[in-house]
Amino acid sequence: MKKKTDANYHPVWLRELPSRLPKTLKTPFDAASFEISEYLRLHPGIVPVIPVSDETLGEGYIIEKEEKRTVIRGGPTGILYGTYAYLQSLILKETPPEGLQEPAVPFRMLNCWDNMDGSIERGYAGRSLWFENGRFCYDAERICQLGRMLSSVGINVLCINNVNVHAPAQSLLDDLLLDAAAFASILRPFGIRLMFSIDFSMPLQRGLSSADPLDQTVCDWWKSCAAGVWKAIPDLAGFLVKADSEHRPGPNTYGRSHADGANMLADAVRPYGGVLVWRAFVYNCMQDWRDYGTDRPCAAFDVYHPLDGQFRENVILQVKYGPFDFQVREPVSPLFSAMEKTALCCELQLTQEYTGHQIDLYAMPPQWREIFDEIPEGRLCAAAAVSNLGRDYNWTGHPFAALNLFAFGQYAWNPGTDPEQVIESWIRMTYELPEEEKEELADLLSDSRRVYEKYTSPLGLCWMVNPGGHYGPSPYGYEFQAWGTYNRADRTAVGIDRTRTGTGFACQYAGELEDLYSDPETCPEELLLFFHRLPYTFRMRDGRTLVQRIYDDHFEGYEQVRKMQDRLQKLSVPGPDREEVVRRMEMQCENAREWCDVVNTFFHRLSGMPDALGRRIYP
Repeated sequence: MKKKTDANYHPVWLRELPSRLPKTLKTPFDAASFEISEYLRLHPGIVPVIPVSDETLGEGYIIEKEEKRTVIRGGPTGILYGTYAYLQSLILKETPPEGLQEPAVPFRMLNCWDNMDGSIERGYAGRSLWFENGRFCYDAERICQLGRMLSSVGINVLCINNVNVHAPAQSLLDDLLLDAAAFASILRPFGIRLMFSIDFSMPLQRGLSSADPLDQTVCDWWKSCAAGVWKAIPDLAGFLVKADSEHRPGPNTYGRSHADGANMLADAVRPYGGVLVWRAFVYNCMQDWRDYGTDRPCAAFDVYHPLDGQFRENVILQVKYGPFDFQVREPVSPLFSAMEKTALCCELQLTQEYTGHQIDLYAMPPQWREIFDEIPEGRLCAAAAVSNLGRDYNWTGHPFAALNLFAFGQYAWNPGTDPEQVIESWIRMTYELPEEEKEELADLLSDSRRVYEKYTSPLGLCWMVNPGGHYGPSPYGYEFQAWGTYNRADRTAVGIDRTRTGTGFACQYAGELEDLYSDPETCPEELLLFFHRLPYTFRMRDGRTLVQRIYDDHFEGYEQVRKMQDRLQKLSVPGPDREEVVRRMEMQCENAREWCDVVNTFFHRLSGMPDALGRRIYP
């Protein structure tokens, strides 16, 4: 097994580069010089390439042709990004990008929900790459390759521990700090800076009687803590905090606002150039299902919009892309338009918690392009994604899930990236396939999100998954629980009225968007049941009834998965990747059938309306 693992340490989309890196690399310029020299050695006849450091370019780079050579000019990390961009253009046989290239946002972060016992919350690719048994435990060579892989797509921050901080992760700030510093040194040559998730109540665990953010003793404790942390890791990016959310401690315990809590921590890290990333994932997770007045999607806006302009300049508010929780289909959070005076980060989810557990095929680029198109240009200073990495031989469990990691880097650098281009580039760099097979795989990946949505939760229906694990159907699984995750389906109608006549969530959007979402005749059909409660007899725009559309989507989605399975079988994906793809596709077919049968039966029993096409629905 070790041989199989070693063979796959090399990041898949860098397969034409050397598979081993020297231990002498100290800076991104060193890494850039090595990558260039080794590529030239492996590919004789290439025009000479010269890396040139230019401090003024920062993370930017310029690729220029000068007579009989190519010059890559870049800042301290830009030189490495430019190198990978140039090598990628050679591998793809494309023209290198012209002019100054700079990232759209300065912080491009991977949030890892790794626990120090080696487990990963919502992880579907094996155990942690760097934690085990309460301590750091890793293969240094593989961590070096990880840095290379992330840097090659422009990711520059790695938050290494779970936002739900479990002991002994608090020790990253003291007892395990030197171990963390050694880990950081492996990633530093690739321009990767570490970030720690911290526990807001940590002062209580270190002998203080309070964690009140306005208590001077608490403020001084955090300042002292930050001084020690940055002394050990001078380039630490900052801290990430989940507070007053899902039973995590926070400033509300002391009657303080989220701005009070975030600003206190931001002041502590400011002298070292650190940022304080504060997650906006706050809602009542103990809601009574009988309470029709409380609507979970309203929560983040209600809490944070009144605080706009009250956060320190080095506070970044990390907002999930939708108002719920990484569902298959949600509207883009209204906070992105409303928080004009606050630095914002868009949080995405690479790990497929609600999108198939890296078993079912789900390519994310089309979804991300839709999301970024809805966020006002220039509003973001950061982009974050919950990691899909683990200790599996292929890094991401499903071999094709590596596409999503690759794509996240592309979108964090340029939110206007074309989804089809990202998918095609990843395939061409990852697999040596006949041209017609590359096109077939690209079509399958491009369609996978739409197919998954059909056989799971079309029309904006959310939370019909099995509670806890979140894989497989359970239409009423969350319906009577405390998480605020209801579809309110009964024998006449389904959905929640979120317009002015209902919970008012649609009113959190300004002007035209509120009008668009509030009218069932103009609301995008893929969000129809997110914003409206409608009878099963409601006529869709193509004339079908609502319940018939639900039946059709599930039958069609399942049938499309069966066809996907046949098409994948014919692809010559090599080695162990093929075995994994085939095995997981079989599991996806079983899952799709279960979704189709369970959801159709659920709505048939409620509505009493038959399928117009006479297909089998289990009574």
